[in-house]
Amino acid sequence: MNPEPHRAPNPGLRRFSVVWGGQLVSVIGSALTAFVLGVWVYTGTGSVTQFVLIQFCAVVPGILLAPYAGVVADRHDRRRIMLAADLGGGAVTALLLVAASTGGLAVWQVYAATALSATLNTFHLIAYTALVPALVPKEHLGRINGFMQVTQGVQIAAPLVAGALLGLVGLRGVLLVDVVSMVFAVGALLVARLPEEAVRPPGAGDVDRAGVGAGLAWLRGAPGLFALCAVFGAWNFLFAIAGGLVQPLILSFASPATLGVLMAAGGSGLFAGGLVMGVWGGPKRRVLGVYLGLALGGVFLVLHSLAPSPWLIGIAAPAFLFTLPLMNTCCVTLLQTKVDPAVLGRVLAVVRVLGTAAMPVAFLLIGPLTDGVAEPLMAADGALAPSVGAVIGTGAGRGIALIFLVVGVLMLALAAWAWTRPALRTADDLPDAVADEAAAAERTTP
Repeated sequence: MNPEPHRAPNPGLRRFSVVWGGQLVSVIGSALTAFVLGVWVYTGTGSVTQFVLIQFCAVVPGILLAPYAGVVADRHDRRRIMLAADLGGGAVTALLLVAASTGGLAVWQVYAATALSATLNTFHLIAYTALVPALVPKEHLGRINGFMQVTQGVQIAAPLVAGALLGLVGLRGVLLVDVVSMVFAVGALLVARLPEEAVRPPGAGDVDRAGVGAGLAWLRGAPGLFALCAVFGAWNFLFAIAGGLVQPLILSFASPATLGVLMAAGGSGLFAGGLVMGVWGGPKRRVLGVYLGLALGGVFLVLHSLAPSPWLIGIAAPAFLFTLPLMNTCCVTLLQTKVDPAVLGRVLAVVRVLGTAAMPVAFLLIGPLTDGVAEPLMAADGALAPSVGAVIGTGAGRGIALIFLVVGVLMLALAAWAWTRPALRTADDLPDAVADEAAAAERTTP
């Protein structure tokens, strides 16, 4: 019997690995810069408001500009979009470096740089995500998207490295590292020989006149995917509330040093989830991964509330963050395989708007909900002290625990509601819009 011939790696996978490696280095550099700039603003002003304004500048541009980024990604060369965004990000960081080196760095410059970087990142991310399904075989999309989730874990772990670098090389040194990381990203994009079908899908011109509304119109014609976006948006809203309160929850019963350890533990869960999804790729029916992520996420959020214990959070937080790559990978892969490539950028833009638009609302609700409602309810003499307080405790910080309990239950209810949607349950049965491995290999010849 003749041995089975060796199967060469798909050229699309090789090219993606080059691009992904460069982007990963760039993400590390950007995360280092974001952390040290926040430290610089807070230590220089002592103002929590001015510190939080950085987060506002980092979120809002993506919400406002994502629809236009989707149009650009569908009409123009996606590699050039990514190159322009990387070069623009490097230029912004270089200007900050010059300002810091001459002693002229001001807080307003940090806000402007953060908003501009967020704008460039929005265009970059949508073009990057839309490029992937045209570059790699369909059967590998889940694994590839899993590896792309690893960058989120890296972003959470980056402050640990940034703190050490800040002491060794200072603000200017960290900014220089970020500029160098951008060079790696640009170099990887220039080296990778991406096929024309990946950088600009055929048929894009047929829907150009539809503009920013094409993504929403396409989703409304695919009820299962529209329901998926609604679920994803609700999940993001609940996640934003929990994410905004996890640090105050920990600080209500532990020291800042313990907070740092637990945040690193949470990042390890996110990083591990990305690696697992990179190896596994997720279930064959992606929607099952969505249901599983919602259900497990709800359970782990409830666990956060049960006791003021660092050990409990040390288990529940990484476990919860482990579910994020599962949710994100399954959602993105389902969209990439089912959406018409000619409008994929605009559909991804709609999904991004639905997801990120909930974040500012959640952040605005956190303060009044915690201080004005939950904490008084869970005080020693509060209205819920005899009932819920008997389970999760009373006193300072237990109001935050109550919010975690409610958010966890709501996430479980969201999972149950999603299961009752027949269109969503059958979303995997929609016709595929991307080619199989043989076709992808044929069009991406070395």
